[in-house]
Amino acid sequence: MTLTRWDPFRDLLSLAHRAGSPVLGSDDAYGAWAPAVDIVEKGDSLIIRAEIPGVDKSDIDVRVEDNSLVLRGERKREEELDEGNAYRLERAFGAFVRSFRLPKHVDASRIAAKYSDGVLEVELPKADEAKPRKVEIQAA
Repeated sequence: MTLTRWDPFRDLLSLAHRAGSPVLGSDDAYGAWAPAVDIVEKGDSLIIRAEIPGVDKSDIDVRVEDNSLVLRGERKREEELDEGNAYRLERAFGAFVRSFRLPKHVDASRIAAKYSDGVLEVELPKADEAKPRKVEIQAA
């Protein structure tokens, strides 16, 4: 087990970022957001699932750039609204970018993505040489 030193300032900035706080220097507190992401290993692939409800598939861009997987998109406000008439505004709108360094054992040429029910799922297949294989034992 690896011990990690707790850094409360980093946690505060992370919380501020998720909340869209202008603490990070953003001019638009309502436009700073990033989708929540799970990364799991499933069989011979890594799976990245990003929650992006309310975003049209045409407003999502998935790319491999400089050995990184980059998710970009934009959640657009359905209508202009007078904030003076609002009781509560918690949903974030605007552009987002998430970037993930690709492990060496991923075959970038076979990455596939699908989008359903507000969840983007990106499959990162392992390269054949990274998959476990049985080694036969030779008689001496």
